[in-house]
Amino acid sequence: MKPTYVTIDRHPGRSTQTIGVARALGTDPDLIHEPSVGVVGTKGDSQCYLGVMSKVEAIHAQLKARIGTGANQLKMRLVQPEYTIATSDGIRNGTREMRYSLIGREVTQDALCEHLSATGLAGTIAVVACDKPPVGTLSALLEHNLPSIIMSDGPIHPGKDPKTGEALDIVSAYQVAGHPDPEYRHHIACHACPGIGSCGGMFTYNTMQTFIGVVGMQPLHMVAPPSDDPRRTGPFAAELVDLLANLIAKDLKPRDIVVRDSIRNAVIVAMAIGGSTNVVLHAPEIARAAGFGDFWKDVMTPEEFNYLSQHVVPVLTDARPYGKYSMVDIDEVGGVQVIVRELLDAGLLNGNVLTCTGETLAEQVARLGAKKADGRVIYPVEKPYKPTGGLRMLGGNLSPDFSAILKLAGVEGGLENNLFRGRARVFEGEQGLLKALDETPDSFQNHDMIIVRYEGPSGAPGMPEMLDPTSRITTLCRERNIVVALMTDARFSGGSVGLVIGHVGPEAALGGPIALVEDGDEIVADLNINELNCTQLADPAVYAKRKAAWDKVVAANGGLHPNCGTADTRLLHRARTSAVPATRGGGLHPNREVWVRAPRKAERQDFKLRNKHRPEANKTF
Repeated sequence: MKPTYVTIDRHPGRSTQTIGVARALGTDPDLIHEPSVGVVGTKGDSQCYLGVMSKVEAIHAQLKARIGTGANQLKMRLVQPEYTIATSDGIRNGTREMRYSLIGREVTQDALCEHLSATGLAGTIAVVACDKPPVGTLSALLEHNLPSIIMSDGPIHPGKDPKTGEALDIVSAYQVAGHPDPEYRHHIACHACPGIGSCGGMFTYNTMQTFIGVVGMQPLHMVAPPSDDPRRTGPFAAELVDLLANLIAKDLKPRDIVVRDSIRNAVIVAMAIGGSTNVVLHAPEIARAAGFGDFWKDVMTPEEFNYLSQHVVPVLTDARPYGKYSMVDIDEVGGVQVIVRELLDAGLLNGNVLTCTGETLAEQVARLGAKKADGRVIYPVEKPYKPTGGLRMLGGNLSPDFSAILKLAGVEGGLENNLFRGRARVFEGEQGLLKALDETPDSFQNHDMIIVRYEGPSGAPGMPEMLDPTSRITTLCRERNIVVALMTDARFSGGSVGLVIGHVGPEAALGGPIALVEDGDEIVADLNINELNCTQLADPAVYAKRKAAWDKVVAANGGLHPNCGTADTRLLHRARTSAVPATRGGGLHPNREVWVRAPRKAERQDFKLRNKHRPEANKTF
C-alpha cells in the first residue's frame, strides 16, 4: 500500500508561494503538487555545528540536480533547507545554562516535527551535530515515519600541546580547571579544540552517532570521518541522495529500520565502545518514538542490560576518555564498521535487521569490506581492551527505579572486589559542589561519596550534566592518590570518568531516597549485586522520620522543595511540570503513553546470542 503524502493542492492562494519557491530554487514549478523532499540540519554556538551548513548545502545541491521529470530523476517538490537550534554542552558545563542541554533534544524534536509534518516531507536527509540534536532529529523522523536518512557531521581532530606533544581534547581542558597556574589553564584551553567538528573522544556525540549508524539510520562508513573530511561534501552527499531515492522507491521507512533488535544491537555496541551513560537516556526516547511503550520492558530489561555488560560484551576500543584514542583514530583503522564486524562475527549482534542502505546490517558490513580489528585502537573480541562492557545499571534502596548508571569503563579506582563503601557528603545542587572544589579542595577525603541532588529532570529543572565537577574530582583523585565518588540525580558528560553514578531515581525533587541522605551516612555501591544503598535508610524508622521531615518542608513551600532550581522561563517551567523520569528518557511528555504501537511478532522474539568465544553468552533471555 502506497503511503499518503501531504501535498499542496491547486488552490491559488496555497500554490502561489510554492511557485515562488520553486522559481527561486531553480526547480520546475509544475512539480509543486508532488510530494516534497528536502534537507535539514542543526545549528548551535560552538564549533560542533560550524561544519553542518556546508554539508547541508552540498546535499541540497545534489538533491536539486536529481529533481525533475526525466529518467532516474525524482519527480518531487524540493523545499529549502531547514535548521534546528541547540546549545553547546562544552561551553555551558558547570553553569545554570546547562539545564537547557537535554531540553535542547526536545526543542530539536518539536521544531523538526513541525517542519516535517507541516511541510509534509516525503523524503528527508538530516545532517546532525553535537549530543542532543541527533537524538531529537531521529525521534522526529521516527514519529513522521516517511523515508529519511541521517549523516552525522563528524568529529573534531584531537588537539595537541605544542610543548609536550600530548594529544588534547575538551576533557583535557576541563581536567585542568583546578590547576593553580592561570597561564597553564589558558594554554590548554587554546590548544584542546582546534578546527571544527563535535567532541572527538568516545563521549556522548560519538556514542550516539555510532548508535544511529548501528540502529540503521546512518550509513556506517559515514560515522567516524572527521568533519573536515572532503568526502562529507563530495561523494557522501551524492551517495545520500542515491540512498534516499532508493528508500522512497522501496517505501522503506524509519520504523521499518528502527525495530526491537536494531535498538538492542545499538545498545550492545554502545557497551562495546565504552560509550556515554547518556545512551540510557536517549535509547528510551528513541524507542518511544519508534513505537515502544517502555524501553526497559519492551526492548531490554535492566537485568539483561547488566548481564550483557557483565558477562557477554567486552570493551573493544582504547578511546578517550578512559583510553588514548579519538574517533578520528578509529576512522583511520577502518571505522565503526570494524567494531560492528567484530561483534557480528562473535554472534553478539543480529545482522538480519534492515538499514537505510536497503541492506541488512550484515550485508552492509560485508559490502564495506570492514577490516579486522587492528589490536591497538580497536581490539578483537577474543582479546578485548577490557573484558566486560562499559556500563552498569544499579538498583538498591537509593535507586528503587533501577535507574542509576555507572560508566564502568571510566572507573579509575575504588572498586576493590567490585565494592565501594564511603561516607556521604551532601550538596544541594551542583553550584555548591563547584564552590567547594574551587575554595576548599583539600576538604575532600578518601572514600567520600559526594551527593549532588535536586538536579534531576524536574528538580534542576532539565537534568544538567556534570563534566565540570567530575573532571575536577578526577584530577584531585589522581594528584592525591585517593578515591572520591559522586552520585547524583543529574547526568554526566560522556567525557566524565571516575566512580560517578548518575540518574539516581526517583530524583530528589520527587521525594526519592537520595533526598533523605545526610552527611556522614554510609553509602555502599556493590557491583556484585548491582545495588546502590544507604545503610541508614535501610532502617524503616530512620527512613520514615526523614521522609516525614522532608514532606513537611515541601508542604511549607507550596509543594516544591526549596532546594529545587528556579524555573524562570516557560521552557524550564515546562520541564518542571512535564519531565518524565530518567528511566523514560528524561524528556517532556505530559502524556507518558503517547504514540505507542503494538509490536510486531518478529520484534517480540527473544534475541538469542550465539558466541563461539564466550560460552556463557549462549543464554537465551
